[in-house]
Amino acid sequence: MKQNSILILLFFISSILLKVNGQTKPQRSLAELQQTFVDLRFGMFIHFGMPTYYNQDWPDPEAPASLFNPTKLDANQWAKAAKDAHMSYGCLTTKHHSGFCIWDTKTTDYSVMKSPYKKDVVKEYVDAFRKNGIKVMLYYSILDTHHKIRPNEIEPKHTDFIKAQLTELLTKYGDIEALIIDGWDAPWSRISYDEISFEQIYKLVKKLQPNCILMDLNGAKYPADGLYYTDIKTYEMGAGQHLSGDKNEMPALACLPLQSSWFWKTNFPTTAVKDPAKLISETLEPLNKANCNFILNVAPNREGLFDENALTALKEIGKIWTNQGSVGKIKDTGAPIISSNLAKNKPSNSSWSYDMDIMDFANDDDFQSSWQSNPEIKEPWYEVDLKTSQAFTTITVFERKPNIKKYKLEYWTNGAWKPLFEGETQGRVKLHRFSKVQGSKVRIVIQSYESAPSIAEFGVYNES
Repeated sequence: MKQNSILILLFFISSILLKVNGQTKPQRSLAELQQTFVDLRFGMFIHFGMPTYYNQDWPDPEAPASLFNPTKLDANQWAKAAKDAHMSYGCLTTKHHSGFCIWDTKTTDYSVMKSPYKKDVVKEYVDAFRKNGIKVMLYYSILDTHHKIRPNEIEPKHTDFIKAQLTELLTKYGDIEALIIDGWDAPWSRISYDEISFEQIYKLVKKLQPNCILMDLNGAKYPADGLYYTDIKTYEMGAGQHLSGDKNEMPALACLPLQSSWFWKTNFPTTAVKDPAKLISETLEPLNKANCNFILNVAPNREGLFDENALTALKEIGKIWTNQGSVGKIKDTGAPIISSNLAKNKPSNSSWSYDMDIMDFANDDDFQSSWQSNPEIKEPWYEVDLKTSQAFTTITVFERKPNIKKYKLEYWTNGAWKPLFEGETQGRVKLHRFSKVQGSKVRIVIQSYESAPSIAEFGVYNES
């Protein structure tokens, strides 16, 4: 009887562990996952798909599936090349902006299964990389010009479509270390986190694979010292996004292509790739010292193979560089902001402003503009009117530079201001999470500061 009780207890314990793709795995904390990701140090991005068959990274969204025909595709060659460079993971573009899917999907006919190739490239990739002892990650684009998931055309069915595709990708291929999402909240994509709900997608990913890091590749507009809409800060270096190597404390990812662009071009076999020694000394090593993982893109050609000059460069990298393990303990970021900003573009008010830097600039969803207090005001205040009484749990105050010292946060409910916080918070990103309250207005009263205070963005969120 005692033995049966022990067996029942063991079964109960195993049942509360998270089951991912048929495997029982304990859920890890975000801090653990971030540390593990940064400690991987170096990986391989693989941009491969319909753009490979054009000389442009964004092909015709109506390009026929019949064009995709990598007659010699060898994912094992990709994996061995990554291993030669001592890379610890790969990340494959499952679907880029023009919507062509390179896995066996039930959501659309615009996929590899309707091409002459007729094989699941994602499966070939994950199998080959795992066989070579390399971790696997996936890339997915929210923007999809073929399926009309683009500005001014977003409908609820598009969110359902995205969820269905991500569900396939996160249930058919085993453990996925990280998902890189692109095409969201960028000047060129213009699809906001509200039109396609970031919170919904984030929760779906974590439900399907709780230990999967989710990264949005378009987080450059957000402050480097705040974690907004991503588990890891991201920097697309070729687009001019660079982290501050001497100041960065956040877990980060930076990316560059080995060749001149992300997808293969006809001149790649005869054009020099980036110098391996310089990539290591000027990019990889400095990034690793700044808590940043580096992912280097290598583009397969139309046959599905890496060109010889790319293979040679990867071998050279492996001769010079090896992964030294952990970069050291990184900063605890806490959970990212994932919800809609209730304060965005709502009516706002303030004490006397400085010239043209009036209150509207502090909740315009632009971190480059600011409300600034007039220096004549001794105890400035800033207020957002939510219009109706709403529930919320989080307030963020982002300064252009750390200047505000003592302050208090209050909310308006039942005809009176109620306190939320009073004191000091270091840094220019001031994040406050608290038990849910209900109110129609939120304000900050600034009690001490070094110079006339300014606020670039004031955020109010109802995070579950």
